[in-house]
Amino acid sequence: MNPETRRFTSLAERLRAARQRTFVGRAAELDLFRAALDDAAESFAVQFLTGPGGIGKSTLLRRFAEEAAAAGRTVVEIDGHQGSRTPEAFEADAATMFTHVGAVLLVDDFEAFEPIEDWLRERFLPRLPAGALVVLAGRRPPDAMWLSDPGWEDVLRVIAVGDLPRADAVALLTARGVPSALHPALLTFAGGHPLALSLAASAERNGEGEDAAWTPPQDVVGALLTRLVGQVPSPVHRQALEVSAHVRTTTEGLLRDVLPEADAAALFAWLRQLSFMEPASSGIRPHDVIREILDIDLSWRDPQRYEDMHRGLIRHFVAEVRAGSDPVGFAQMEALLYLLWDGSSLFSERDAPHVHEDVLRSGDRDTILEIAAKRTNEETAAIVGFWLERRPETFAVFRDSVTGEPAGYMVSLRLTAPDDEENSVDPVVAEAWSYVRRMSPLRDGEHLAIVRCMLSRDSFPSPVGDLIAARVATIAIRSEGVAWICLVLSDPDRWKRFAVFGEQDALLVSVGDRTFGLLCRNWQETSPEAWLEQLKPRRTSQPVRMPHDRFVRRYEVLSRAEFDAAVRGALRSWNRPDALANSPLIPTRVVAEAGPEPVDALRRVLRETVERLDADPRDAKLHRAITMTFMQNTPTQQAAADRLGLPFSTYRRHLTRGLDRVCELLWRRELLGERR
Repeated sequence: MNPETRRFTSLAERLRAARQRTFVGRAAELDLFRAALDDAAESFAVQFLTGPGGIGKSTLLRRFAEEAAAAGRTVVEIDGHQGSRTPEAFEADAATMFTHVGAVLLVDDFEAFEPIEDWLRERFLPRLPAGALVVLAGRRPPDAMWLSDPGWEDVLRVIAVGDLPRADAVALLTARGVPSALHPALLTFAGGHPLALSLAASAERNGEGEDAAWTPPQDVVGALLTRLVGQVPSPVHRQALEVSAHVRTTTEGLLRDVLPEADAAALFAWLRQLSFMEPASSGIRPHDVIREILDIDLSWRDPQRYEDMHRGLIRHFVAEVRAGSDPVGFAQMEALLYLLWDGSSLFSERDAPHVHEDVLRSGDRDTILEIAAKRTNEETAAIVGFWLERRPETFAVFRDSVTGEPAGYMVSLRLTAPDDEENSVDPVVAEAWSYVRRMSPLRDGEHLAIVRCMLSRDSFPSPVGDLIAARVATIAIRSEGVAWICLVLSDPDRWKRFAVFGEQDALLVSVGDRTFGLLCRNWQETSPEAWLEQLKPRRTSQPVRMPHDRFVRRYEVLSRAEFDAAVRGALRSWNRPDALANSPLIPTRVVAEAGPEPVDALRRVLRETVERLDADPRDAKLHRAITMTFMQNTPTQQAAADRLGLPFSTYRRHLTRGLDRVCELLWRRELLGERR
């Protein structure tokens, strides 16, 4: 027999000792209870512990019972999930409170007594003798009647029970026998949530202690779901929960968009009243552990639906960014970044940002150069000084909202052609131009966007880093005519984290004693939303990224002159499928995205564009000229003019203007994808 067990006279005594050994933290709550024990008449006669499931309320009540018994008090314990929940049953269970001076009443799972809560507040509790102490514990806080009644103000103390601080969480894992090497992984999953920590510890305390790549076993996830979430009213309620777990915060508008068949208002009201939901500045969000287990469970249980939900949310936030004004777009962009970066340590979740974006101001120069020198080197600071003089409008400054001082900044260059002076001063910009000209030169109406500097006083991740990331993504999603976006990274440790953005391994460029990474992505061949939808959520494997030396073009990239000539040639070949099959437009983006059958896709694109002319009364005559000439088997242009009843010169003017207009519309569609 284990010598540690011989001193116990009963199983209950042994259980009590084990619980005491693993009890950690909660010093503030214990101090309040002990003060009330000393003199409940002068302290708080009723304490109300509130917090989500598994947060430790029942454990705390058990400890309160031991403290009260040790102080010589009579303890009455009532569990809301056991027995009848009527006034008569409660009176019977709590009868001892009226026969013993200074008795202590501990009520767990108080939400089960909601049907008789008014009776308890108005009839039962006021009858308790002086010196009695009551502790109620439930997932939901007391309703408004408790808080609005001035009579209860002096005797009721509401105590929100939250996560354990990190030191206490570590102490709990240690007490449960978890090897220290596994602590970081278990803390990442469970944070300070006591039940999650305990279940994870039970699953892993016999591990080797050397493999820190820990993920929660599915039985732990299932147990937590059962205990913390429980049953939900319907499948659509389950979907709403899963959405809330996958996004940064949830709003009624988000639910309306991603669950269009559901009653978004009712779903949001249901989510809002759940005990594990927390209010945030931009909506509601589940407790971190609930978020984690819901997301893990769906990705394991139904991987395809998990990915479909993820892609649907990306489409929602991209549409919000594109349609909104800057402030709205930034909020939605941060929500999109959370989808892509949660769990990667790139994103700094925050409710009350202490920085905001602003323009460059006259007194910023010295601070900006100081940040550049501190975070990079003097040579880069000199280059930043050059761009301050050359293109001051390209600086976005992120200011401390209290002091107004720059906390960081970003330089985003919008370049349409190489400039000898700029290239000679800035070798990074010169390398970007060299790469772009080798891989896919700019066409008319396109530009190269280079995020030349992304610098902050503080290390990333940080609120400044979040604003920079949001601005970079907004450039890609909102900018028209951007052919390439290049990111310049000053920290080699971050290159791999951003590697998903580039089409190649980072190009290395030296500036003084510092090596910078240059990541470039071509937008001539795809749209931002299409690319984002290809990035699988973090709980699934990412697609393989094409290496730099094997860059393969998916679409043909024509110059504007080549493109216009191909459009005119395709219209002339409208009735000759064999000629259309050989059109230079077939491998272009505008046709390839229109359908799997090349000739049908080309015809569809041409017809849609010509029909757009008919939608504008000012262009209706141009539409008639093109339709009669190319799409109605008219043998000659003179015959087309006759059938339209127009002088030949007027007809030719309409036809020329119509062709120019069709070429322009198609060129914009080629540059911007389906955005027209």
